[in-house]
Amino acid sequence: MSTTHPTHGQVEPYEGEYVWAEIVDDEDPGPRQNDQEQAQQRGNAAPRATSTRRSIARYAAVAARYVAGQTGPGLRHGWAATVHWTTLGSMSDEEIRRRLVKAHLDVYTAQREDTTADIKRLNKRAQKLAREAVDFGLTPQEAARLKNTHAELKLKARAGTALGRIPFQTELLQPTPDQVRRYRTVRSLGRFAGVIIPTSAAALALVLAAPTVGLLALPVLAGAAWWLGHHPLALTERALPADLVGPPELEPVASSAQNSSDATTEPAPETEDLTSFPVRDVTTVEQAEEALRRAILHEGGDIEVVTDGTKEPWGWSARVSFKTGSPDDLNESQAYRNLITLLKLRRNGLLIESDPEHGDSCTVRMILTDPFTPELVGPVPYRAPLSASITDMFDFGVAMDATPLTFSLAGLMLLMVADSGGGKSGVMLAAAEAVTSTRDAVILNLDPVGTGVGDLGPAITLTACMDDDLIIAVLEFLLAWCSARARQRAAYGWGNKWKVSPEHPAICAFVDEWPQLSPTAKALLIKLLLLGRKEAIWVYGGSQFGTKDYLGEAIGPKLAAKLLGACRRVDVTELLGAGAVAEGYRADLLRAATHTARNDAGQIYGVGLPGMPNRPIRYQVREIDAEQAARLGAERAADLPDLTHTLTEAGLLDAWNELRDACNAPAGTGTETRPEAPGILRTLREVFVHESNPEHLTIGQIHDHLRKDDPGRWGQWDDREDRIRLGMVARTLQKELADADVELESTRLSDVKGKPTVYLLEDIEAALTAFD
Repeated sequence: MSTTHPTHGQVEPYEGEYVWAEIVDDEDPGPRQNDQEQAQQRGNAAPRATSTRRSIARYAAVAARYVAGQTGPGLRHGWAATVHWTTLGSMSDEEIRRRLVKAHLDVYTAQREDTTADIKRLNKRAQKLAREAVDFGLTPQEAARLKNTHAELKLKARAGTALGRIPFQTELLQPTPDQVRRYRTVRSLGRFAGVIIPTSAAALALVLAAPTVGLLALPVLAGAAWWLGHHPLALTERALPADLVGPPELEPVASSAQNSSDATTEPAPETEDLTSFPVRDVTTVEQAEEALRRAILHEGGDIEVVTDGTKEPWGWSARVSFKTGSPDDLNESQAYRNLITLLKLRRNGLLIESDPEHGDSCTVRMILTDPFTPELVGPVPYRAPLSASITDMFDFGVAMDATPLTFSLAGLMLLMVADSGGGKSGVMLAAAEAVTSTRDAVILNLDPVGTGVGDLGPAITLTACMDDDLIIAVLEFLLAWCSARARQRAAYGWGNKWKVSPEHPAICAFVDEWPQLSPTAKALLIKLLLLGRKEAIWVYGGSQFGTKDYLGEAIGPKLAAKLLGACRRVDVTELLGAGAVAEGYRADLLRAATHTARNDAGQIYGVGLPGMPNRPIRYQVREIDAEQAARLGAERAADLPDLTHTLTEAGLLDAWNELRDACNAPAGTGTETRPEAPGILRTLREVFVHESNPEHLTIGQIHDHLRKDDPGRWGQWDDREDRIRLGMVARTLQKELADADVELESTRLSDVKGKPTVYLLEDIEAALTAFD
């Protein structure tokens, strides 16, 4: 090939390699490669692509084998751990056995803890209600609430005692191998159904709902699997938890074979015999303590120990300490009666005295015979005229534990409550006899329906009996004397109380049958009780009842000193507080005397007596009969303290002389003899008092009281028909009233069903006024 020089127009030869080039026009591509050339080029590219894919696959397989080698063991370990957890592989059969036994032990313990907590709660509530009752009194609703609380407390205490006697029998509660396998299977199914399935379902739902989240979770799972592959978990049984090792009830029980072999060498302990037996048959202190312990356990008492057993002249006494509950529970009606029966004591022969210093303890006295024998009580001590002072301690009787009943009468505003036949008049006469032996005190005797302490005769300075006007006059004079003495006390500079001396003696007003006073007299008496103590004008009241509706006001609980003979339960709680009966003040158990039986006449409980502890124990007062009182009164009549000096200083001498003349009882000459109402009329009046003074009483109601008072006389028609019996009673009553010159007729109530024959209260009171 040649070229043409552009200048000379000639073509010169080119030395070198020729390269063919093809100029391609976009619009006219010009010549192209043929099909054979293109096929050749594709044939050369196919081997190269296959080689690349094989390399990628080889590298991916290597990576997969590496990842699988690192995460596979971890996944296997994770799966094994899941199966181990699901099937409770970490719990040994021994742990499962202990858990099953502990479930029974927890129930056993919870029952006792709940009962103990209930007892403590009820005990606190009862104590709170009792304190509120002492401070503020009780409404009927509050009294019912207190009673129900005590009843519930008693039931809980019995339940607690019963539960305490039942041991936890470990050997009977051991699970069998089948029960252990069942426990493991049920718990495994619970974990699988309650954890594994819900978790797997939730993960699958999340991946399906958000695949991106699943892809993001793969590296995390791979990392966790890789870690588990290098740190496999130890899938073994764990050690016993601490709460399954401590309690001895959970320890393995020896096999029956071992137990039988042990039985040959050491006998099993015998169950304690708690059969009760009567205390009247025992001969030793230990037997008496054991009899009392078993009887209280039988009644549900949770006692700790019975100690200090003592043989008494009348039976046995012992000290009882409680674990739970209260000694007051023994005074509950049902428990009290049951203990009497179990111990075979005399009627009402169980006395429980709570310990004021130790709320969990009490002294129990088991009475087999009359506790107040003549040898124990002793005779009435002789007191010479003017031999004593009103401030001295007088010996009035003895307690059933042989301690003397000695107290001073000075400064007392005293109320004695006892039923008819309870010895009230005898106790008041004994106190009045002590006053007549002093050189610095005189007696005033007031009684609206009887003669009071009139048996002392001329030893009484002033008497106003069975005359409401005279009683009111005496009370008004005493109130005026209080004001005069207050002025004298200030003038003498004696401080806040009157200084008693022979020149300025104390005035001791004995007021019997308080409920029978007129409303005016009651109001004056209550005022005197509030004002007279500082002025040495002291009142010693006697009543068959102690409640507000009989006394006129709720003055009884406010008086410093109280004596309770045979009386109602409500009188005890009204005067001493709602908890008094539970504490052991059981005057409601004393029995009043009848015409043929002395019973518990003269036995009392005392509170607020100077020099005596406040404790619920029975005392027997040495009563003075009418003949002895008359003899002592005549002996002391000439040596009574003279009131002239102190009355003159008070400016009341003339008023006193007028009052004395009105009462017709000059000092030193004795009292005027007044006609006394016949016994049958006074008996009818007492029947109405026992029935709370209704407008009328039927012959049948009156007969019930007469028969109780004298069964020999009034019970002779009990085998007759009611119509005949009541007719005989009515005729006998009318005959006795006519023989006594009493104008009193029965009345037939025509407007009442059956038209009963009755006696009217107003007719009886009108008949009594004829003897004033």
